[in-house]
Amino acid sequence: MSTLTSLSPYPIPAEDEALREPVRAFLKEALRDMPAHVRAKSWSGYNQEFSRELGRRGWLGITLPKSLGGGGRSAFARYVLVEEFLNAGAPVGSHWIADRQSGPLILKYGTPEQQQFYIPRICRGEAFFCIGMSEPNSGSDLAGVKTRATRTDKGWLLNGQKIWTTNAHNCHYMIALVRTSGTTEDRHQGLSQLIVDLSLPGVTVRPITDLSGDQHFCEVFFDNVALPADALIGEEGQGWSQVTAELAFERSGPERIYASIVLFDEWLAFVRTPQGRSEASTRLAGKILSQLAPIRAMSVAITEKLTRGESPVIEAALVKDIGTGIEQSIPALIADDLFSRAEGQVPLELLNTLNYVTQVAPSFSLRGGTREILRGMIARGLGLR
Repeated sequence: MSTLTSLSPYPIPAEDEALREPVRAFLKEALRDMPAHVRAKSWSGYNQEFSRELGRRGWLGITLPKSLGGGGRSAFARYVLVEEFLNAGAPVGSHWIADRQSGPLILKYGTPEQQQFYIPRICRGEAFFCIGMSEPNSGSDLAGVKTRATRTDKGWLLNGQKIWTTNAHNCHYMIALVRTSGTTEDRHQGLSQLIVDLSLPGVTVRPITDLSGDQHFCEVFFDNVALPADALIGEEGQGWSQVTAELAFERSGPERIYASIVLFDEWLAFVRTPQGRSEASTRLAGKILSQLAPIRAMSVAITEKLTRGESPVIEAALVKDIGTGIEQSIPALIADDLFSRAEGQVPLELLNTLNYVTQVAPSFSLRGGTREILRGMIARGLGLR
């Protein structure tokens, strides 16, 4: 059973911090004409060519081995890159999942053939992945997975459905958690992970339009999808342990802190002007920054654990729970400040950005595991249940 361990402050190494200057210079030029309300989408934003440009610059797969096309750097190098991408509001959604977790998962559990095929493509920004975990009527209860893969003479036959599958309609592959033996009553037993080529016959992807008008969530249907034998990643029946290790990458990074950061920076720029400055806004800025600083320090500390090969599942759940709470509070606090001002005083682009982030903020505590599930995990880590 996983337990909660201490998270000690840890400085990002100087060689990794050195990445910030060239990345910032590139982003300043690349995003100069992109308005804040568009940049606020960031890791939900889809831009295939932008992802490929990052690949050409060596900024994708930076932690993956050089022999497979990666950068051979530590998790801290990727942390710096991601922090800069999100703070700038770069459209990184195309490659996001592949770079963050699919590539490392394939490196850890995949066969040499799988590694040679997928990882160089991920590093070049040519292979995009989505996560096949959640299902209708099971939500964050991953042990309730009903999608089933049955062995055949040639490989696997896949049937079932996934939902809330971010960016599936723009992806080439899905790593799906499926049941290869037993029933849902067996819970963690009998689960495996398969790599699914989303262009195969029998795969149907339907985007779901959200409140903001975006279509980054999808539902995916599998109707007798024939997969080759080498679609299995890792060991059959070990899907639960593999997916929990994968979730440590998903729940601990800067994306669990900075989903509202473009709005925050746009608001800061306004309150620094003579027109926007006030004593109340100064206090509010201090309040938000005093919450962001310690959760960032915790996130960096988890990155240090990942560099040592640890799987800090419970610590990542804690960072994700606290981080998304802060992210959700930012648009509400900024709205209170802006709507206390005289009509016509607030710039329209700032209001547009606030409107977008307010609409999507409820999803922050859903994606990557609901608050209730995470707090159950934390309670177990503390020995409270």
